[in-house]
Amino acid sequence: MQTDKYARLSEFGKELLSKHSLDEGLPLIIKYLKALIGADRCSVFIYNTREHRLWSTIADGVERIEVDADEGIVGYTIRKKEVVMTNDAYSHPEFLSKIDTQTGYLTKNILTAPIFDSTRNVIGVVELLNKSGGFDEEDRKFITFFAHFISGFLELVNIYEKI
Repeated sequence: MQTDKYARLSEFGKELLSKHSLDEGLPLIIKYLKALIGADRCSVFIYNTREHRLWSTIADGVERIEVDADEGIVGYTIRKKEVVMTNDAYSHPEFLSKIDTQTGYLTKNILTAPIFDSTRNVIGVVELLNKSGGFDEEDRKFITFFAHFISGFLELVNIYEKI
């Protein structure tokens, strides 16, 4: 199973290299990570340091989600600069239930990881929701690896889009 997961990650990496924008890359990132972990939903939040906000252009199943960087588990992930895993979302003190209210989606469990740029500044957060049976330590390790894996792409696209 592990070997298959990393073989699929290698295929994903090759495909990601052909993408030149967030609009092209984010759907691919979401598709692969959901499949590799077995979660119901996935979002990649981009951190706008100037506005101190997080946004997701494609929050799987939702048009766009925007939150203050001090809010929710994604904001907590930025502040802590580490993976956050909870298998009971509503019991986590940082959980932002208003997003469930706005989207009509019921979050049961969450796994997030910060995405760092080459200078170790947080540039985003990858978030998985609702894995049947809950997230485990292997998922924690894999999302950490995956966040590092996609960080170069996100950093380069951000630089390219600024130019």
